[in-house]
This record gives sequence, structure tokens and C-alpha cells, in this order.
Amino acid sequence: MVSWRAGLRLVAMAIWLVGCVTAYYLVAILPGRNPVPPVFLAGIAFIAGVEIEVRGTPPRRAMLLANHVSWMDIPVLAATARSAFVAHDGLQGHPILKRLCEMNRTVFIARSRRHTVADQVAQLREALEVNHVLTLFPEGTTGTGDCLLPVKSSLLSAIDPPPEDHDGPVPIVPVLLAYEDAPDVAWGDQPGPENFIAILSRREPVRVTVHFLPPLAGEELAGRKAMAAAITAHLSDGLNAAGLSKTPALA
Repeated sequence: MVSWRAGLRLVAMAIWLVGCVTAYYLVAILPGRNPVPPVFLAGIAFIAGVEIEVRGTPPRRAMLLANHVSWMDIPVLAATARSAFVAHDGLQGHPILKRLCEMNRTVFIARSRRHTVADQVAQLREALEVNHVLTLFPEGTTGTGDCLLPVKSSLLSAIDPPPEDHDGPVPIVPVLLAYEDAPDVAWGDQPGPENFIAILSRREPVRVTVHFLPPLAGEELAGRKAMAAAITAHLSDGLNAAGLSKTPALA
């Protein structure tokens, strides 16, 4: 049963969606990235009761590699970094979700077909030219928020070597999402719709600190396995500093 609080938030989200879709098509004729999708996602975070604190400086041009805890990661990173996202192609099977992803210029990748890596590199470069900031979740799935799941180096194939644009190699930036009540708000084994309603039913806000860490440099960029090891180390250190446990590994 949906609580009254979740019901009100769902209504507010529906109204916000209609308004933002209308605005999206009104400004769609303008060149460059449509500014509405990140604003829409930021509004979803606000309506859901997410309170965001930022540590470090959100980059204006970067490939972000973040730990993955919840569906809230998407609106949180859109709100703080105006990021678009890299997602697995399985989402293309959901028409409404697919269209919303496309409006935010999501890059869909086929994780199980290695021969598509060259195409994925081209897609990332094209997306970065328009979006300037893209986020990839290298764990490949959501965790409980109080530890880091194995970083899958195979998911980094499309950024090995880092893609370039007219300004040179795009910075690879680790991002730590530290939720105050991580195990309570994380997806974990909970079905997606159930978790979504549980978040909207909360009386207390969902507090998350977004740590934008220094870009990878030097030997940390020497191949996807080196990048995976560096991301594991930086995010694990961040989890420890935030008072959360770490159980990182490479895959």
C-alpha cells in the first residue's frame, strides 16, 4: 500500500514530468545539449526528499566513475554535475524508461559483446562532445552503500585509453556517493518499485554527500585494469573516511 506521503510525491513528480517534457520540446530546436533533463532529474531528487552536500569541485568536462547505491544516484549526479549516463542496453526494453534516458542523451552499451567496444568508444566520444560530463558505474550493479562491490575492469574498455575531444584527453574522475543511511536507502536485494516507494514514504530526508575526487593521473591511466585498481583504492579510501566499511575487489 502506498503511503500518503509517497502518494503526494508521486503526484508532484507526475506534474513535474509533464512540465519538463513540455519545456524539453519547446527548447529542442536550440543547438547543443537540451538543458531540461538535468533540471528535471534535480527536481526529482528534491521532490523525493534528497538533501545533497557536495565536497570537491564538480567538473565541467569529465568521465565520472562512481559507486552505485540507488536509483537516486542518477538525479543526484545530474543535479550536482549535470551529468548524462552510460547504461546497459537492457534498459532499451522499457519504452518509457528508454525515452527518458534518450532525452538525457544516455549512452547504451552492450556489456556482453566485446566486439562492440570500438562502437562504444565512438558513442562515448560523441556523447562527451555534447554532454561534457558522463557517468559510468563500474561496479555494474547497485550495492548496499556501506561497501564497494568489485569494480569490473571490463566495463572500462570503452575508456581505455581515455576518450579525447578538442581539448585533449577527457579527465577520468572518481566520485564517491556517501549516503548517511546507506543500508536503509540502498537498492540491495529489494525490488526496484518497492525501493522507490519506500524512499518516497520516508519522513526523514535522504542525506547524501557527493565527493568529487582528483582525476586519475600517471600510471593510474595505464590500461583498464590500472584504472579499476585506482578507482577501487580511491573509493574505498573515501568509504573509510566516511566511516563506512570497505570490501573492494577487482573483477
